[in-house]
Amino acid sequence: MKRNIKYILALLLVAAFSTSCDKGFDEVNTNKVDPTSLAPSLILNKAIVNTTYLDGFGTLGMLCYNFGIVQQIITPYGSSLSGANYNQLNNNNSAAVWNNFYRNVVKQIVAVNEQTKDDPMEVNTHNASRIWKAYTFMILTDTYGDIPYFEAGKGYIDEVVAPKYDSQEVIYKDILKELEEATASFDTQASPVTTDILYGGDISRWKKLGYSFMLRAAMRLTKVDPATAEEYVKKAVAGGVFESNDDNSIIRHTSIFNNYIANHLTAREKTNFYLAEPFVNYLKENNDPRLPVFAVRYVGAKGGPEQEASRASSAPEDQIGMPMGYNDVTIADTFAEKGVASLWDYTQANLSTVLQLSSPEFHITHSQVQLLLAEAAIRGWVDGDPEMYYTNGIRANLEQMAFYGEKARISEEAIQAYLASQAFDEAKGLEQINTQYWVSTFLDGNESFANFRRSGFPALEENPYPGSELKTESFIRRLNYPDGEIVVNSSNMNEAISRQGPNSLETRVWWDKQ
Repeated sequence: MKRNIKYILALLLVAAFSTSCDKGFDEVNTNKVDPTSLAPSLILNKAIVNTTYLDGFGTLGMLCYNFGIVQQIITPYGSSLSGANYNQLNNNNSAAVWNNFYRNVVKQIVAVNEQTKDDPMEVNTHNASRIWKAYTFMILTDTYGDIPYFEAGKGYIDEVVAPKYDSQEVIYKDILKELEEATASFDTQASPVTTDILYGGDISRWKKLGYSFMLRAAMRLTKVDPATAEEYVKKAVAGGVFESNDDNSIIRHTSIFNNYIANHLTAREKTNFYLAEPFVNYLKENNDPRLPVFAVRYVGAKGGPEQEASRASSAPEDQIGMPMGYNDVTIADTFAEKGVASLWDYTQANLSTVLQLSSPEFHITHSQVQLLLAEAAIRGWVDGDPEMYYTNGIRANLEQMAFYGEKARISEEAIQAYLASQAFDEAKGLEQINTQYWVSTFLDGNESFANFRRSGFPALEENPYPGSELKTESFIRRLNYPDGEIVVNSSNMNEAISRQGPNSLETRVWWDKQ
């Protein structure tokens, strides 16, 4: 009996102890600090930030392909840095845009789009996400051609793990539709979303952004569908595009949140990338006041350790761009002719102005809008004098240099002198406009590469590297689909290839009509 009583008491004590342990269990084990969900506006901010890459390595696609194709920045080195410098396929670097955008930006922007589409309280965040989605997919389709579009980013939402590829023609028509509808659907009476990283919830500026992207997208079709191009150019102008540099779409950086191109060129790749000779020569020959903003040369450097402040010069007369067509061995053949001590003595991008860790990056600018309007005016699609738009576009970019700090600011006197030297000749107007666009988009490799293919300007000579893999084209026309697609989405990728053409650097995208 005593044993039974002891047993019953023990059970009661255990039960009492268990009850006391469970008391407040849920409260104690609930994390009250970390969020369980995020406001759609914050996810939209994340997508916008990620558009300019998550780390320095993500920029290798731009550094090794885009900049090299348009002959602005080049490296003589191969292996992990090969690409446009040799006109060769580097699977890692050609996949950089695809991997960053689909794994991050697309997933985030589609999530915002879906979360806000039926919520009247989120109408402005929803339409902002539609605009940013259009911009995101412009970059992707301009780079690769036919891509997953309508089913992209639906892995978590609809369990679409192998999205079909849509034709670029269909994609562009939907991009234009989305920009038109989204920009017209903003509620200007709603309370501003002050957490908005671009414009602080200023809907009037978001509307200008939407119409400016519409202008860019429409002009992409000048070769392949001029009627649609004209239609949407007129809609963009009627809606209201950028009016000044205050409207520019900018990502601002700090010493903590870095400009990742600057981050890469300040550290790991500091001695590996140089301004290309065609770019430097164009700026020098035209006495362009942007040259000292863009360029620095460590005069007489015979090695990386000698690229030090005491040798640094941004004086225009000191700048010598690296010639195209050489590797790190054959480049030595150019030293005597070019008057440099070594490959490390060539001009580089300026790390104290345009490529400080805190330097901003631009998605689309007033300068680019004005230059696109200049071309549209030549084509008779908009009212106004092409020369006026052309001059305004150049001025806007010269004034834009001040965004890089006081050291980069160009004086009014220098601006006026340069404008006077760049007399507009409508007979050569398309070349003048799009060559200035090439300068205006410096460091935005996606846009520089796209507009070079669309317009055919500047009139660059092909890269003479003897090991080029190009057989039918003078320049790279697109980048290859990543190898990973062969593993995870081969049937859809192969269907796109059968429609578009071989998965090669020479295959032209739909709007890049010969």
